[in-house]
Amino acid sequence: MNSGKILVVDDEADIRSLLQEILSEEGYDVEVAADAAEARATRARQQPELILLDIWMPDADGITLLREWSDSAPSCPVVMMSGHGTIETAVEATRLGAYDFVEKPLSLAKLLRTVERALDARARRAGGKLIGVGQPLSGAPVGRSRAMTQLRSELVRFAAYSAPLLLLGESGSDRGVIARFVHHSGANATGPFVTLDARTIDDDSAAAILLGTDPASPGVLEQASGGTLLLSDLEDLPLGAQRLLSGILESGLVARRGNGEAVPLQARLITSARPTILARVDSEQFRRDLYAQLSVLVLRIPPLREYAEDVPELLRHYVDLLTESEGLRYRRFGIAAQNRLRNYPWPDNARELRNLTRRLLLSDGAEEIGLEEVERELSAQTAADEPLVKQDLLALPLREAREQFERAYLQQQLLLCNGKVGLLAKRVDMERTHLYRKLRSLGIEFGHGAED
Repeated sequence: MNSGKILVVDDEADIRSLLQEILSEEGYDVEVAADAAEARATRARQQPELILLDIWMPDADGITLLREWSDSAPSCPVVMMSGHGTIETAVEATRLGAYDFVEKPLSLAKLLRTVERALDARARRAGGKLIGVGQPLSGAPVGRSRAMTQLRSELVRFAAYSAPLLLLGESGSDRGVIARFVHHSGANATGPFVTLDARTIDDDSAAAILLGTDPASPGVLEQASGGTLLLSDLEDLPLGAQRLLSGILESGLVARRGNGEAVPLQARLITSARPTILARVDSEQFRRDLYAQLSVLVLRIPPLREYAEDVPELLRHYVDLLTESEGLRYRRFGIAAQNRLRNYPWPDNARELRNLTRRLLLSDGAEEIGLEEVERELSAQTAADEPLVKQDLLALPLREAREQFERAYLQQQLLLCNGKVGLLAKRVDMERTHLYRKLRSLGIEFGHGAED
């Protein structure tokens, strides 16, 4: 949840009520004032961390109040609001120390972003840090959970190095976004950020793509010189390309095609892969030496189900992002809808959450997205034979959910016991006769090992 004390000063009762409701739902502690006299008294009593201040009020205008508070060295940022804003007013407000200026009618998405940025700026000034538990750097993974806090800390630490970095994460876990954040946070931030999908390479094209075709057409390794090369879906790199890349990393030289000239490799390599790459290394489908060269630093990106407590904050983040970048209509998620989505398993991780948010913003519903609308979006059931962690059991009646869980649980446990029911009974702590009946009732096939 967000935190912070906000004072809303506006002579229009409807606007005060709306802002108090919206900001309170976002987790802020909100006080309101109808005029300058109330604002002075509330500010003195509450010491807010942010003030939203209307310019035009009956007793004293917002500029007068801002000037008054500026003279007394205000300890919190002030965001000015007005439906009659002019360039001169905005300039005067900025000169007096206002953090920002928003026009009425208010765009709630823009206002919420401004509030978050203003409080973030205040926290940075107070703590002298750019990144912390509550407020990540721009572009950093969003969330206040322990998992996301630790991830941001590791990203900042790894960004300071130039060694190859391997990002391990499930499909849809925003590995590319995280790689870009590492690039922009490191020493090569002003250099190029070049991306290459390993699935687009075959053994015949590998040399041309990595090294170029001639000195006038350099490959991606030279294009990324002074910056970062992101090689995604590393596990799909063909063996011939693996051999070529391993030789380049071993020598530290990029041999230009056409004239044979070799130049030093001066790009940082970041690779991303699904965790299945470890099995490919064990089965010799991926070169062990190349894996060692590319995994000097390894960072595991947790799946969304491991930080589901951050889903409400992620929803707000994606609403802001999509309304600004794609011009979609602002909508907000109701509490029941947020709670439902916190308990959804998100098999496609952050990408699935982002796409669901986009679909809901594109729909014609009311401003508040309710539980029923969310349930309709989630109505496509996950197949019953999906891994247990990918099943949306909350979408099922209790009896069906229990049976589906028991079936998936016992099937996986039976595999671990090599199909032996006697071992399974000990493993799950069930009496054997009762276990036989349970397996038959769930339609689970089983063999009879010697110990049975």
